[in-house]
Amino acid sequence: MRRIGIIGTENSHVDHFIRFLNTEQRHPGNRVVALAGGPTDRNAALSETGGIELVVDEPSDLIGRVDAAIVSSRDGRHHRKQAEPLLDAGLPVLVDKPLAASVDDAQAILAAAARGHAPLVSCSALRFVPEVARLTDPQERIGRLRQLAVIGPADPDSEWAGLFFYGIHQVELALQLLGDPHVEPESASVDLVREGDTTVALTRIDDVVVTFTFVTPTDDRVPFQVVATGTRGVLTESPTIGPDYNAPALARFVDACDQGRSPVDPRTLLSPIVVMAAITDALTSRS
Repeated sequence: MRRIGIIGTENSHVDHFIRFLNTEQRHPGNRVVALAGGPTDRNAALSETGGIELVVDEPSDLIGRVDAAIVSSRDGRHHRKQAEPLLDAGLPVLVDKPLAASVDDAQAILAAAARGHAPLVSCSALRFVPEVARLTDPQERIGRLRQLAVIGPADPDSEWAGLFFYGIHQVELALQLLGDPHVEPESASVDLVREGDTTVALTRIDDVVVTFTFVTPTDDRVPFQVVATGTRGVLTESPTIGPDYNAPALARFVDACDQGRSPVDPRTLLSPIVVMAAITDALTSRS
């Protein structure tokens, strides 16, 4: 039995992971056995739902008690301190989006994974939705891709690291459609405009002009939308998130644990954080 611990249980994604692993047993031989964060009401409810007996205070308290861990805290600024000791100890870790909320923290997480020879997984659920697959390699239909526009909800003033909390979905979606080019630190140049509840960032990735539009979410929030413009046409898709949208990320993590290695290279994991950091830096410079 692979024993899995979860950190950052305030996130609703944790309900999904416990449902997939403990309730529905979609991955036999893998089970959530521990929660970090102390004896909170939330952890008590999750323990009852998932039949989880162990609750610890700190992420490092999981070392020696679990075989793998999921870091699911909403605020990416906490991910480094939560994931680093576990990776150093050699534990496979799934870091729910975003990997981190700064390039420095992301690089530190990647370094810990290298030191501990530990599999590391981090990805947006939008990478796996069917609409994205329909946009992959669109050149036969629209010719050479020249411009990509990705629209979706994100709040620059979110308490969970601003645009990083939800804007990372748009950035990872764009990189997925572009074939995951490596974006080196400090290489992204961003022009940004913020008008009220809407923030628009313009950059260039792998010789394609990319526009991100982040709209502050409300009860009736803007849906995700992708517009790909090529030399011979335009494709439009509206990525949708279903009740099992976190299942592919978990499956990728279980497979990484089985294989004993990360599914993608460190530069691919770092690139979304590089782009997102460039956008937030441009936003800060504008203020």
